[in-house]
Amino acid sequence: MSNGCWIWYPGDFELYHAMVQNFSRVERGYGWPAFWKSEGFRNRVVFWKIYTLEEETEFCVCSKATGHVLVGEKKYPFGTRIVCGPGRWKISIHAGRIEEFPSVFVKGDVIYSDADWYAEDYANAPVKAGCSRYFTDETREPSRWDYSEQIYEPVHIEPCLDGVLYEFETELTAVLEVQDKRGYRPLVLSCGESREEALDPQHCYYSWTPDPETGRCPRCAVRYVYIAGCRPEELTLRAIHQYVDIPVRAKFSCSDERLNKIWQVAEHTFRLCSGIFFVDGIKRDKWIWGGDAYQSFFVNRYLMADADINRRTLLALRGNDPMTTHINTILDYTLYWVLGIKAHFETFGDLEFLESVYPRMCSLMDFCESQLDENGFIVGRKGDWIFIDWADLDKEGALCAEQILFAECYHTLAVVSRVLGADEKGYQRKYDDLRKKIDRFYWSDEKGAYIDSFRSGRNYVSRQSNLFAVLFQIADDGKKALIVENVIHNDRIPRIMTPYFKFFEMEALCRMGYLDEVLAQIRDYWGGMLDRGAVTFWEEYDPNVSAEEQYDMYGDKFGKSLCHAWSASPIYLLARYFVGMEIIDPVKEEYRIRPHLERFKYLECTLPVGRKNVHIVWDGEKLCVEERKDDDEGKGHT
Repeated sequence: MSNGCWIWYPGDFELYHAMVQNFSRVERGYGWPAFWKSEGFRNRVVFWKIYTLEEETEFCVCSKATGHVLVGEKKYPFGTRIVCGPGRWKISIHAGRIEEFPSVFVKGDVIYSDADWYAEDYANAPVKAGCSRYFTDETREPSRWDYSEQIYEPVHIEPCLDGVLYEFETELTAVLEVQDKRGYRPLVLSCGESREEALDPQHCYYSWTPDPETGRCPRCAVRYVYIAGCRPEELTLRAIHQYVDIPVRAKFSCSDERLNKIWQVAEHTFRLCSGIFFVDGIKRDKWIWGGDAYQSFFVNRYLMADADINRRTLLALRGNDPMTTHINTILDYTLYWVLGIKAHFETFGDLEFLESVYPRMCSLMDFCESQLDENGFIVGRKGDWIFIDWADLDKEGALCAEQILFAECYHTLAVVSRVLGADEKGYQRKYDDLRKKIDRFYWSDEKGAYIDSFRSGRNYVSRQSNLFAVLFQIADDGKKALIVENVIHNDRIPRIMTPYFKFFEMEALCRMGYLDEVLAQIRDYWGGMLDRGAVTFWEEYDPNVSAEEQYDMYGDKFGKSLCHAWSASPIYLLARYFVGMEIIDPVKEEYRIRPHLERFKYLECTLPVGRKNVHIVWDGEKLCVEERKDDDEGKGHT
């Protein structure tokens, strides 16, 4: 009896592990669970499937839940060998669990658990059970995620102050293990993303006293470790890097070594932030944020092309119905969730997932429509966070950038409804109406740009609202030209200082053909972090800030995350706009390449499209494209 996999109510796996992830933040000795509504998993579930058997067969159900197996009218305990004779049988598994989500593993030659089983929660119609390729072993229960591990030794050890400073080759998410040759003593390991942080025990985020028996400290972000009151010869220290092993399918190399290094560092940054879910960073928050995740979907498209982490992240963010609060308490992050579904479908053509989440897309829009103002614009309620970017935006009244995102959500729902053959519910009409109102209320002929807010009377112009107007097709070609002149190339408009919104700015410039400017900014902005010694890319970077203050943020010394998912966007920009790879039909694995490689003497890269890996070589004169699947020898054309 070797068949079977773990199954659960769909979404419960993600909600449970999201809770574990979002409650994992520790800062200077105290825990800091995420400050938004925590969605719970179902405690009581029934799993069932109907079999028509031609001959006798047997099976067994494994579970740590409380419950039983019902076959016909007879009940069996979990772990019992159950025999079924020929005939039609409904196998029902009743499972309840308080501390973790109920899950079961049915093993047998004919009767075994798989994605064709159904789950019920006593409140809704039956749905297909959830499962994962990671949990096909009955000994590996899905409430526990076993990380892959790699051992790292320090690359540099030096006496420093009154102790020892250890440096690892790069930033890691690691369990530190120390052996004290003098026997046990209560050492304190001060960890840092930077040398400066590790050498400041008062302000560093992580200080651990190793477990007396194992010598180990909890998993955390670390590159440097300072241990006071000892000498190098007295200790041995190693880092056990723990990660989710999602294979990287892309490769990139070109004639510009600075770009090669930027790609490599962006890749390492992104992999560190790609665990069970896409998280913002690996030191401070380690939370699942909707805005960070949205950008991660685009990088994932060209780097790993892993659909599972997209699905896990989207389900974890959305939670259950009814929706009562915004995702992460942030209005724009709720809207990004809808747009994230669109990005996922455009990458993978995942129709089954689209069908499963469509009801929650509709209910999310219903929730958003409950907070429209008298003009039909979406506004924040008390307790809502209007974010958009760390910038001085005019947020009085309805913010222009939010209306653009909301309009794009209407457009997305209209498209998805047509794809699924569902009732369109007037989404296209609402999109058309809102788009016209955005132009009427926010476009300023005097400024030649969109203003943030008409309520305040300031007529304040930001890059953020205008970049969204370009990206989401609110502005026509004439207005786009004015936005370039009056906003993007206008030094009087405050510049963007976060890699988060650099993503949007760079993409807008790429779409309008300013590729030389984008390439220069990638080299200067992300390359500027490299010049400051970065081995992963940061949450925020201002080249005018002194080296002494470069790690500060939020008024907190070392508060800046030095490994942040939203800073990995050069991977997307280079692949999408310079190599020019665009997925046309993800189901048929059709793509188009419109390269802009004249800026390179040579370029060689591999990019994923579905099951294909597309190998692209540019030698300065001709372009060769070769397709390869896992099971063929490849085929190429020039």
